[in-house]
Amino acid sequence: MIVHIVMFTFKEENKAENIAKAKEMLEALVEKIDPLLSMEVGIDFNGSERAMDLSLISTFETKEGLAEYATHPAHLEVVAFIKEVTTSSKVVDYEK
Repeated sequence: MIVHIVMFTFKEENKAENIAKAKEMLEALVEKIDPLLSMEVGIDFNGSERAMDLSLISTFETKEGLAEYATHPAHLEVVAFIKEVTTSSKVVDYEK
């Protein structure tokens, strides 16, 4: 099992709306990309200095499935939107 975690910090302009839209777009990917087994998307309520605004945890059976997800047109559409509305992101991928 492959676990893919990404965390994002959003720009202040239209922040709440953009976070909500990103969450909706990310969650819709489960129905569009076969190798994507699960997707959990969370919005931060902490608001501390160390906190990021949104995180996702997704799972795949194989590294190849993660690679297919990464280049899938539906995922690339979400990536394009998120790049426009965020200031930073962090990622970790690991085998479980």
